Amino acid sequence: MEIQHYDWIAYHAGFAPNSPAQQDLYSGRTFSYLQMHQRVDALAGYLQREAGVKPGDRVATLCHNSTDNNEIIFAAPRTGAIHLPLNWRLAVPELEFIINDAEPTVLFYSEEFTEQVAELKRRCKLPHLILKRDGGDSDYEQIMAAGGAPALRHRPKLDDVWVLMYTSGTTGRPKGAQITYRAQFFNAVNATMLTELTRSSKGLTYLPQFHVGGICLYSMPCFHLGAPVAIMRQFDAQQALDLLARPDSGITHVFGVPTNFLFMSQLPGFEAARFDHLVSVGIGGAASPIALLELYAGKGVMFQQGWGMTETCTIGTLLSKERALDKIGSSGQQVLHADLKIIDDAGRELPPGKTGELMIKGPTVTPGYWRRPEANSTTLVDGWLHTGDAAYVDEEGFYFIVDRWKDMFISGGENVYPAEVEDALYRIPDIAEAAVIGIADDKWGEVGRAFIVLKTGSRLNADDILEHCARNLARFKIPKTVRFLAELPHNATGKVTKHALPRD
Repeated sequence: MEIQHYDWIAYHAGFAPNSPAQQDLYSGRTFSYLQMHQRVDALAGYLQREAGVKPGDRVATLCHNSTDNNEIIFAAPRTGAIHLPLNWRLAVPELEFIINDAEPTVLFYSEEFTEQVAELKRRCKLPHLILKRDGGDSDYEQIMAAGGAPALRHRPKLDDVWVLMYTSGTTGRPKGAQITYRAQFFNAVNATMLTELTRSSKGLTYLPQFHVGGICLYSMPCFHLGAPVAIMRQFDAQQALDLLARPDSGITHVFGVPTNFLFMSQLPGFEAARFDHLVSVGIGGAASPIALLELYAGKGVMFQQGWGMTETCTIGTLLSKERALDKIGSSGQQVLHADLKIIDDAGRELPPGKTGELMIKGPTVTPGYWRRPEANSTTLVDGWLHTGDAAYVDEEGFYFIVDRWKDMFISGGENVYPAEVEDALYRIPDIAEAAVIGIADDKWGEVGRAFIVLKTGSRLNADDILEHCARNLARFKIPKTVRFLAELPHNATGKVTKHALPRD
């Protein structure tokens, strides 16, 4: 018998109708679970009646973070549609490719993207456009004012697709990872188990809602449990620090990439900030410098470092707070509902301590990419997902992510993992940010190039940096050159986009 998906918001609206569901930090709006349920129903009804949305259709968003976006996510199941969040940082031609590939029936957009949407309308088939203004007078709020409900609430099956999320496409055309209801459910279970999440918790979301972390860490686990979520329009280091350092904000759970916490640590108020009230602070999405982990540990924040990807609906491993210090640098143990292994180039499983490619299998893993049979045949093998991450596992079952395979370079026959070099660089107090890439070299094949952002007022020079590296790294790992930049390029989640760094 095929198991159906249950409606989380409708359930909590009946069980605890007045309990808080969402807080929009930009517009100041707050909603109880009953209010959220009613708005989701009004939206689902409109999509069925006026937009003709049918099961399997795609419903897209091009919006900054908002409580509205979560309403759209939950309206999709009631119509059987697939939620398609679009990356608003992409150029029009990039969005054009995704829209033509996914063919959404409806596009919700914020007014700041009016110009891009007008151009997309000229280039693509977009049957229905709906304007949002974060609570202001708009098509969206008129739908809410009209009220109503869908004529028939759809009940998706667990293996139906809930979210279609396109990868960044830095090495080619973006691919749409299909995230099922089963994946969302098991990710919510994994997150709840490992982060002490309860109905009394409150999550903070500042990662963009077109990114898997902005949806699944920890908004969706909170909604599954009936806990409230605060939504930040975009990440702002000062606002985030203020919220996390204030017990009266109610925030107990937050997840971010290393850059988020790095930027917060460089603010004047960080030294005096207290975080005793926080229950779980997660970090992942990129290699975390040990110096950063130690800095926060000195303030009592035991980071729950984790590993996951869009294709695994986030969490695949997570480190417990109890082991945060003695296993510092580890991404933790595998979650209960997953299988992991490390393989070599021939596909053979490697013993503990040996670095290879991380593989994962389980209910949170994508069934495949949208309309990409060739990619599916190479990425998914007997249910196992090739992650593209270089990793090893120790004797206790703790996983250590060394780097992305694609970021590794070979210098004089030796493998160099940039994350290891970057970790050494972050131990220099004057360095605000660092990134290392491999560039072509006639003698060694490839050598490292370090890109450095200095803290204000620093007089650190390239020789100082290279001398530090010589004291802390094997000779083949020492960058050949150092370049100073005013800032590093970042994507919307805050991760450094290394493909945008100059190689000439």
